[in-house]
Amino acid sequence: MNKPLRIGTRDSKLALWQANLVKDSLEDLGIEARLVPTKSIGDIILDKPLYELGVTGVFTKALDIALLNGDIDLAVHSMKDMPTQLPHGLTLAAVLERGNPHDVLVHKGLDFLNDSGIVATGSLRRQAQWLYRYPKHEITDLRGNVQTRLQKLQDNAWDGALFAAAGLERLSLELQQQTVLEWMIPAPAQGAIAIVISKKDPSLATALQQVNHRDTAICTRIEREFLRTLEGGCSAPIGASASIEGDTLHFRGVLLSPDGQQRLYLSKESPLSAQEGIGKGYAREILKQGGAEIMQLIKAQLGK
Repeated sequence: MNKPLRIGTRDSKLALWQANLVKDSLEDLGIEARLVPTKSIGDIILDKPLYELGVTGVFTKALDIALLNGDIDLAVHSMKDMPTQLPHGLTLAAVLERGNPHDVLVHKGLDFLNDSGIVATGSLRRQAQWLYRYPKHEITDLRGNVQTRLQKLQDNAWDGALFAAAGLERLSLELQQQTVLEWMIPAPAQGAIAIVISKKDPSLATALQQVNHRDTAICTRIEREFLRTLEGGCSAPIGASASIEGDTLHFRGVLLSPDGQQRLYLSKESPLSAQEGIGKGYAREILKQGGAEIMQLIKAQLGK
């Protein structure tokens, strides 16, 4: 590779942190690289909830186009933002070791939990799980980068806001009033960083395998297979969490109606050797239990 690799990334602080992690990993292997920041649709349109934007991949599409046009050599994504079906001509080349997968409540005190309250989030998944647990609460929409959302929480009479733990940790935002929500099932691939490239560059694919983390790649593939089989987009109220302990695969999955009133949940263990197609199988269990009807409801409510 004679020229530095061009790493496409969103231009938020968090996205740049993630892209620099990839850049440093490549340079540790003797591969020179530079960042090419850009804005996504999701970064530009901030006055609507994500599910109202009417497109999948609102945070990834601009980088996909840059890859297909040859303007960059690889794209770095928060894997949870990626559509389960990549555009024709692109391939997932590597997944870095996952960070903290959990969701976090940043709050002004927890007295409101047993009473009425207002919690902010732009995620239907977080909204649905929160309302299932706290049906008396009100959810208000919250968009923008991490710092913007934290400032909005301080500026408004909200009781709390929901964030990904990995994002707060990567930006070294150690907030005193925050609670890790281990009961909330994260988005498929939450906390993982993905590298996408053109299928026309097999030599780059080979090189990137050196930064691929095997267990994270397996778990995120299963989680995204679960999501894809349920036919949920990035904004659907679907959670999935897989982990590996020794030779055992642990999985939790959930599908909810947006108001949190309907919830289908499963928790499974299986031999790691049985991983092939297992996400699809778990999703089919959910669909048979009434998930197909919930998915129809979601699509009708979101106008899909």
